[in-house]
Amino acid sequence: MTATADREAAASNELMPLAEYLGSVLRRLRALPPLDLDLTQAHGNVLAADVVAPHPFPAFDQAAIDGYAARWEDLAGAGRIGSHPSFGQFENTARTVRLNVVGDMGAAHWRPVRITPGTCFSVAAGAPLPIGADVVVPVHWTDQGMAAVEILHAPKRGSGVRRAGEEFAVGQLLAAAGSYVAPPMVAVFAAAGIGHVLVRPSPRVVVVATGDELVDVGRPSQPGQVVDANSHALTAAAVEAGAMAYRIGICDDDPEGLRGLLEDQTLRADLIITTGGTGTGPGDMLRRVLSRPGPSRGTVEFTDVALCPGTALGFGTVGGEEVPVVCLPGEPGAALIGFEVLARPVIQLLAGAEPVFRPGVKAHLLETVSSPGGLREFRPAHVAERRGGGYTVQPLAGGPYTLSGLAEANGLLVLGERVTTAAAGSTVDVLLLDRRR
Repeated sequence: MTATADREAAASNELMPLAEYLGSVLRRLRALPPLDLDLTQAHGNVLAADVVAPHPFPAFDQAAIDGYAARWEDLAGAGRIGSHPSFGQFENTARTVRLNVVGDMGAAHWRPVRITPGTCFSVAAGAPLPIGADVVVPVHWTDQGMAAVEILHAPKRGSGVRRAGEEFAVGQLLAAAGSYVAPPMVAVFAAAGIGHVLVRPSPRVVVVATGDELVDVGRPSQPGQVVDANSHALTAAAVEAGAMAYRIGICDDDPEGLRGLLEDQTLRADLIITTGGTGTGPGDMLRRVLSRPGPSRGTVEFTDVALCPGTALGFGTVGGEEVPVVCLPGEPGAALIGFEVLARPVIQLLAGAEPVFRPGVKAHLLETVSSPGGLREFRPAHVAERRGGGYTVQPLAGGPYTLSGLAEANGLLVLGERVTTAAAGSTVDVLLLDRRR
C-alpha cells in the first residue's frame, strides 16, 4: 500500500497514518549532545564519533600459547616417519628434535632476548617472543623437559605466535559512530590504550501517570479506582530501551498541579512520558492542560492516529528548556503499544541509535485473525524460527488489550490499515521484541 493510499484511507476517518505521524515527530528531534566518558561508564551508550586505534594490538610479538619458542628451521622433520634398511619408509618410529632450553619467559618478562640455533625458550602465553623465534611448540607436543626438551611434532611456521599489530594496526577503525558500546568493544578499546570515548548519553526519562481514579500498587482497586500499572511498566520499558528512567508516580487531574509537576521535571529530564488523559472525554485533563500554550511553557499537540490500540497520542515540549514530552493513552495495553511505536523510537533517537525501530521480519501466520479497517494494528504474538528458515507467528489470545498477552509476547503482529482479515498461511509483518527470557 502506498503512502498516498494510506493518507486517503485515513482522511476518510480523520485519522493520521501512523508512518506520517512518526515522521512528523522524529523530524523534530535531535540526538543528545555527546559526552566524554570513561570506558566503564560508556558501556551501553552509543558512540558519537568514530574510534580509531592509537596503538597496535598486540603491541609486540608475543606467544599465543604456553609452550617452547623456537626457530622453525630447527624443528623441520620432527614427527616424520623414520627409515630402516629392512622396513624402508614404513618403519613405525617417529623422529624427534632435541633443543636446549636456555631460559623461561613469563608474560611480565621485559628484557629482549635472542634465540640461537639449536635452542629454545620456555614461554607462557602473552610473553614477548624471543628475537629470531617464529614458532611456539605446544607443551603437549613435547616431553616437557626443563634443561632440554624433545619436540615430538613440528607445528607450521608461525603457529602459536601473535605478531605486533596482527589484530589491529595504528589508525585502524575500531568502531564507527552509532555503534553500541558492548563489553567486547570495551576490551578492544582498553587493549588499544583508549580510556575515554565520546558517546551520546543515555536519555533521562521521567514517567508520570495522570488521573484522579488512579491508586498505587499494593491494594486491589475499588469501584471508581484503577491501580496504576502503567507508570511501573513504562519505566521498565524505558530502561529496557536504554534510558535512565525515573517513575514520578501518580498526578491528580489538577490543572495547576499537573503543569507545575511537569515543568519541575524538566530540570532533570531529556524526555517526559505521561500516560492517561489523552482523549477528549470530561476527565481527560492532561489534553486540555497541555494543549494550551503559555509563556515559556511550550505546547503539546494531540493527534488522532490510525493506530490500534490507542488512537490518541500527544507530542510536544514543556518548560523553558522545551523538553520533549510523549503522551500515551491510559489503557495499559494501549500505553505499552504506544510506547513501542512512539516513545521507544524517540528514546533511541535521543540516544543516537540507528535504526530507531525494532527489527521487522516476514512471518507465516498460523491462525486467521481479523483487524479493524482503517487502523494499523499491533497485536501481541509469539514468533518462532522455522527449521527450514524463516519465521512463524502465533497471535496470542485476547488481542492487544490484554496485559497477559503482552507479557508472553516476543513479537508484535502488524496488520495494516487496509487489512480486515489475515488468513492462516498468509505472510505478515512482525516486529521482534527480542526480550530476555
